[in-house]
Amino acid sequence: MEMSQNHRRTSRTSFLFAFIAAWLFLTISSDEDYYKLLGISKEAGTREIRQAFKKLALTMHPDKNPNDATAHEKFLKINRAYEVLKDEDLRKKYDKYGEKGLQDEQQGGRYESWNYYRYDFGIYDEDAEITTLDRGDFDAAVNSGEVWFVNFYFPRCSHCHDLAPTWREFAKEMDGVIRIGAVNCGDNGMLCRSKSINSYPSLYVFRAGMVRKYYGDRTKSSLTTFAMQFVKSKVTELWQVSRVLNKEFNNRCYCLVSMNEHCNLPFPCFSLQDGLVNVGWMDCSKQADLCDSFEITTSTTAVFPPGSSLAQKGSVLFIQSLDTKEIYAQVLQHLPDLEILTKSSFEHKLAHHRWLISFSFGHNDLASHEYKKLKALLKDSHIQVGKVDCITDSELCASLYIQKPCVAVFKGVGIHDFEIHHGKDVLYNVAAFAKESVNAHVTTLRPENFPSHEKEPWLVDFFAPWCPPCRALLPELRKASIQLFGQLKFGTLDCTVHETLCNMHNIHAYPTTVIFNKSSIHEYEGHHSADGILEFIEDLVNPVVVTLTPESFQELVKRRKSSETWMVDFYAPWCGPCQALLPEWRRMARMLSGIVNVGTVDCQKHHSFCQGEDVRAYPEIRLFPQNSNRREQYQSYNGWHRDAFSLKSWALSSLPRSSVDLSPEDFKRKVLGGKDHWVLDFYAPWCGPCQQFAPEFEVLARMMKGTVRAGKVDCQAHHQTCQSAGIKAYPSVRFYPHLGGEHINSRDATVIADILRQRLQQLALQGKSSKPKVSYNRSLMLTKAAFIKMTVKAILK
Repeated sequence: MEMSQNHRRTSRTSFLFAFIAAWLFLTISSDEDYYKLLGISKEAGTREIRQAFKKLALTMHPDKNPNDATAHEKFLKINRAYEVLKDEDLRKKYDKYGEKGLQDEQQGGRYESWNYYRYDFGIYDEDAEITTLDRGDFDAAVNSGEVWFVNFYFPRCSHCHDLAPTWREFAKEMDGVIRIGAVNCGDNGMLCRSKSINSYPSLYVFRAGMVRKYYGDRTKSSLTTFAMQFVKSKVTELWQVSRVLNKEFNNRCYCLVSMNEHCNLPFPCFSLQDGLVNVGWMDCSKQADLCDSFEITTSTTAVFPPGSSLAQKGSVLFIQSLDTKEIYAQVLQHLPDLEILTKSSFEHKLAHHRWLISFSFGHNDLASHEYKKLKALLKDSHIQVGKVDCITDSELCASLYIQKPCVAVFKGVGIHDFEIHHGKDVLYNVAAFAKESVNAHVTTLRPENFPSHEKEPWLVDFFAPWCPPCRALLPELRKASIQLFGQLKFGTLDCTVHETLCNMHNIHAYPTTVIFNKSSIHEYEGHHSADGILEFIEDLVNPVVVTLTPESFQELVKRRKSSETWMVDFYAPWCGPCQALLPEWRRMARMLSGIVNVGTVDCQKHHSFCQGEDVRAYPEIRLFPQNSNRREQYQSYNGWHRDAFSLKSWALSSLPRSSVDLSPEDFKRKVLGGKDHWVLDFYAPWCGPCQQFAPEFEVLARMMKGTVRAGKVDCQAHHQTCQSAGIKAYPSVRFYPHLGGEHINSRDATVIADILRQRLQQLALQGKSSKPKVSYNRSLMLTKAAFIKMTVKAILK
């Protein structure tokens, strides 16, 4: 008894210290401007945020300030700012609601040693030849059509640090030939998991749908040999140079000739190919007469434009520099310019063809010359490339509300359906945007086409081009528009251009995404992803959260059946944390559909009722359990985290378990020797993923109740049983329709349930076969997008 009391006192003391520490952390991190703390603008991208934080970390770290009693608190502030701003979803919450919208997020409470920030943090952020890719621009890069060699690394990986010097030298060697990238899997765990990266460093080559992993030696020469096999370049040694060059002139092609004594062609020549130029070299010791005729006395490079003649002096451009980047820039400048479109030709040209148009304001720089390569990059996508000078054709640009240099894709149905690019102004990003946009169904909105009185439903994204979370959302909108084509229209409105229109709809934070469905207006609150948008649409189509009134609360919650459980969120619309909770609440409701009923009460609308229910703060989350003698009895949620998974785990912990614990004897008698079908979770108590999967397995157990029995085997307590079952990793899910069991490679209850149902159908068809053939017909499983497309049309009319 005394031990129990001491244990309770210790628990209370531990909880008190934890509460004080958390309160102190929230207190010291509140009411701070995170952008000012890091010394960055609101336009800063992930790389800039990381660089700014690293600079501060190296000087402000407590390890460097041992005599400063406030160093720890100061560092917590900048660490908190960094953790929030680098995350797109948290950054949106912060921009919209301030610190109040982050009260449930615990980022920034822990930090690393000074040595970590000095040597391990952002390994390649300072290297100009290496592009650090994040979740927001990775797809655009590898789908651009250019060759990308990407290094997926982890900051604490010693092999990654061993490779770093070689990777830098390799990047310098390949500069201008292919793109060299790096992905920090410490900051981009979701991206790396989606690419099945499970070891570091992992090196992959990407080119327009092609993916190839590198397994060779990590030396510069081996990396170069591997990379060059993906470069489609043809460099001709020119022997009969007059005949070859004259042939090129007739074909109206550029011919770049490196007149060197040895084959030492500048690398940028490779990136100038793909339909832009033909590249050749010749040895002046073998072609002495021709070199003498050009008065060549040393290694040089000559550019032969279309129409030039060997006999015509001055028609050939000689580049005296041996600097590869300077050669590259000069050749680009002398390539044919993009086709110029004017007001008189614009509508005719765009009527039936897809175009990428560069709108300029009279200034040409290297970036605009880079656009000349787009014609070759977009040829296979049947996208033509042109440009409009907005100084010459100011009326045309004004009619499209184009006020600064940009590029836009016109979809081939006239001049009114187009999308402006707001991503990075680099070639790979523009090329990827063009390919995505022509296949997507997102249009740039203006006052003339804004859906004010449309009969069809519209999703409108109100954004500002300077806002990084806005830019990250745009490609996700394109993906969602493809999934919902024909049921929902997608448009974007630039609030820096159409400020009056945005003010009319009370837009005060970016991005704000709204669905207009006749007289109904729904604001999107969720993750910046196509899946998040699809889930939101699914909620509109088939809502799983019940909007409760005082009357329906009495009827559904207070008078619930003994088998029912309810979770209710008492909230106020003006409350920042309440708004931040809404998408997580909806996500949790979907996870618990059919298991727990989920509702909300608007305490601004029903203020007296909430006061009568003793609701004193928002949001107030209550669970009304099943089998309760007192129907008004409830449990309040006091957890720190209000994300969907934490709330789901809390809800399931109040329910009677549907799965059973199996001993070795139970496993032999009931599973291997019984007549029932079983699905088993082999786990270890210390395993973090096992703990995360436990509530999901309970959902599965309830979904399959009466069809397949669910059991759990503790592999720490029953090691021999798990070993004999062939379990090598935790958690492992196995279906037992027969002695050996069948491994199921998923931790999603819905996916596992679909697989089990398919197997049961196959077993029923196969009858009493002793060795049923294992064959999962995954084509029968509906994807989330397919399900939504089947149902959304009936609702959004």
